[in-house]
Amino acid sequence: MNNQEEITKLLDEMATKLKLINLQAFSSAGFKEDALEDLQYLHKMVMRKSHFSPSEIEAIINDIRSLKVSN
Repeated sequence: MNNQEEITKLLDEMATKLKLINLQAFSSAGFKEDALEDLQYLHKMVMRKSHFSPSEIEAIINDIRSLKVSN
């Protein structure tokens, strides 16, 4: 699996777990080259927890956005 496929898989699984409706932040396009390791860390954290507060979800989304290349 290449990095782009891995990023897509991680994002899809996290979006499902977080029960997100607006998936704009979870688009797999535009990630920095070194984002995979950070996404894997976030994925492990998300998959371990059973419940998230709205502020936790917002923080996770902000973390994901920070891993994208700025325009």
